Amino acid sequence: MRIEPRQRHRSSARLFLAAALLAASGSVSSQTDVSVLPVNAHPSRYGSSWECSRGFRRVADACVALKVPANAYLNYFGSDWDCNRGYRKVDQECKAVKVPTDAHPDDEPFSSGWQCNRGYREASGSCTHIVVPANAYAVESSYSRGWECDRGYRLDGEKCIAVTVPANGFLLRAGDQWGCERGFMKRAAACVPIEVPANGYLDTRGNDWKCERGFRQEDASCVALVVPASAYLDYSGNGWTCVEGFRKQGGACIPN
Repeated sequence: MRIEPRQRHRSSARLFLAAALLAASGSVSSQTDVSVLPVNAHPSRYGSSWECSRGFRRVADACVALKVPANAYLNYFGSDWDCNRGYRKVDQECKAVKVPTDAHPDDEPFSSGWQCNRGYREASGSCTHIVVPANAYAVESSYSRGWECDRGYRLDGEKCIAVTVPANGFLLRAGDQWGCERGFMKRAAACVPIEVPANGYLDTRGNDWKCERGFRQEDASCVALVVPASAYLDYSGNGWTCVEGFRKQGGACIPN
């Protein structure tokens, strides 16, 4: 098979490029290869560098032995240590956790090492009994009062008082407030009927009204929009805007 000169030239160029890349790779490799490993080190599994053996940590270009204090153990990676259950890391030591009365050990990260039992809450390093008032129930939380009001009651200081739902009203999802049925609106402590004017309609929630397209709200009425020349109803349908090349001035559209 005959190879054209142009094809031969392209093949030679590709071979030259491949050789250059291989040489560059070898040069970089020779620069990053570790010829002499520090004591207590081994080649890295994820590159051409090195890492310290288990029980040692890297300091500059050396591996220094970890000093594991009493009541501690090497962690999974072997490059640091953690305290045994029931102890907390304080500076470079593991100190025993003092669990107060009505509490239990807690080994979650960044915790104090203990947590109050259900029905108690933390206060100044100890656990105090939570007094649940009438019409309330206890909740598991270390950062709240420890109780919530029953549905149909709301918080008032340190007690729960009944929510008074007016006629044509209902309890909201949280259970400590009320809303009005569709066709009624909240006014003070009552639900009053909504008077929808001519050319108006109840909104989606049903607790207020809007004007139909082509009308605008004026006090308690819907009045027809007067759309001037060179204008059209806007997106809401309750106003108008000028066509391109015109601008609004008073109740008219004038050329720019």
